[in-house]
Amino acid sequence: MGSFALHSLSSSTSTYSLTSRSTLLRNHRSPRPAISKSQLSISSSPSILTLRSSTLFSPTKPIVFSPLRKTHLQIQAAAAAAASSSSSSAAQPSPPVPVQGAKIVPLILSVAIGVVVRFFIPKPVEVTPQAWQLLAIFLSTVAGLVLNPLPVGAWAFLGMTTCIATKTLPFTAAFGAFTSEVMWLIVISFFFARGFVKTGLGDRVATFLVKCFGKSTLGLSYGLTIGEALIAPAMPSTTARAGGVFLPIIQSLALSAGSKPDDPSKKKLGSYLIQSQFQAAGSSSALYFTAAAQNLLGIKLAEKVGVVIPNIWMTWFKVASVPAICSLLVTPLVLYLIYPPETKDTPDAPAMAAKRLESMGAVTRNQWIMVGTMLLAVSLWVFGEAIGVPSVVAAMIGLSILLLTGVLDWGDCLNEKSAWDTLLWFAAVVGMASQLTDLGIVSWMSNSVAKLLTSYSLSWPAAFGVLQATYFLVHYIFASQTGHVGALYAAFLAMQIAAGVPSVMAALTLSYSTNLFGALTHYSSGQAAVYYGAGYVDLPDVFKIGFVMAVINAVIWVVVASFWWKFLGLY
Repeated sequence: MGSFALHSLSSSTSTYSLTSRSTLLRNHRSPRPAISKSQLSISSSPSILTLRSSTLFSPTKPIVFSPLRKTHLQIQAAAAAAASSSSSSAAQPSPPVPVQGAKIVPLILSVAIGVVVRFFIPKPVEVTPQAWQLLAIFLSTVAGLVLNPLPVGAWAFLGMTTCIATKTLPFTAAFGAFTSEVMWLIVISFFFARGFVKTGLGDRVATFLVKCFGKSTLGLSYGLTIGEALIAPAMPSTTARAGGVFLPIIQSLALSAGSKPDDPSKKKLGSYLIQSQFQAAGSSSALYFTAAAQNLLGIKLAEKVGVVIPNIWMTWFKVASVPAICSLLVTPLVLYLIYPPETKDTPDAPAMAAKRLESMGAVTRNQWIMVGTMLLAVSLWVFGEAIGVPSVVAAMIGLSILLLTGVLDWGDCLNEKSAWDTLLWFAAVVGMASQLTDLGIVSWMSNSVAKLLTSYSLSWPAAFGVLQATYFLVHYIFASQTGHVGALYAAFLAMQIAAGVPSVMAALTLSYSTNLFGALTHYSSGQAAVYYGAGYVDLPDVFKIGFVMAVINAVIWVVVASFWWKFLGLY
């Protein structure tokens, strides 16, 4: 039985401080159940008796135990008990009251950026006062998305409120993006992700691949990477895939090999598997249009700039396929060489996976429905344009099937808070960004940069390289991929087009970069926080490996992609 600590227990909380000899005697006189041998243990110190029982005493009120990991009722020797009695009777300091509302410093910094732009930076003559004021509000909104004075949804709501209250935008324009098909495709995609977790289908697929490839550490990593690539198109959240599917499997495998978090033994297996999966996630998200929410946001912003990509799902996959698959194949091997695990062979992993699959039992009805629904949805995403079924309609059909069959219920959808939060702040960012485009801010910025690049006599390939590298590296100051897209995607796309870069190539490449820079740091994406928080990777290694893999991916996407895209006629 787990041991419990009685400490600082006051009558106001129905708890008791039992340290003095007199208190012990009073309780001794009162009836109490017998103590079995299993409930009594003697510590190594002869003066300490440790009682392991939640029913040792029967006071008038039930004892409330503190849910701490290491809890002991230690009856000290008489002298020690007398000495501690006076100190334990002193009033314990109350815990600090949580700060309510916005965090002051991030709030001041976020608002200050907009105030400085609006009132202290001279407005260019080409820009209208309305557009300049909207730019100031937009920059404050984006700064708040990075600095987090409030949760992102709440801060985006404040941004929209400011636009309407200051009459910078009318209500219909501020909330216009809520009717966007892409916004609702994002929301429904989150519901699909919940279906994968709820039915256990994602866990089953990943475990099966471990069974097939897991005899060596390298093979284990490739099995997990393949699982990531297979699940990605139907589970459009890298964070959900990381936290809901792959991290639990990696933790189980690592612990079985004696690789513990926050311990030198983490280098045996856990560190390598975490880093490999973390770095591979960016390539799998870049491979499919529906693999990450920021992909859909970027394409929506591209449409606002005037870049419309036909048959988007198939075009995206075709253009990304060769470089993304190369990155997926190279990542585990490169990390095996530069960040090697101490344990090279994992002969027990397939057996563990087989045992886990056996405990799961046969594929359930709901899992079969989930498989069929996602095959239908992906098929419609691929061929929907040819038969007149838009992507959002395909997603709606899939969700309807899941609801009708009971795989998901409406409560599941309502409880998917991240979906509704994403809808709010994505729509706010897209709405303001689209209005900036309509009011001429984006064209003014792009023309200014284009003139600067022209003054240096840069060809469009050179300008393309400079702008892509800048867009990628500036993510070191961002804590969100989607926040980065909302802040900079439209502007950088317009700059590249103005510099002569083919529009479709520019739009897609910026979107691919948005996924690849998600593994730069421990704060660069949701999955980064999930994997780093597992305790298997040291912070310096995150930055070092993130930079090395960024360079390797850049080489792959420049060399391999340039030949592939030339073959496709993209430029």
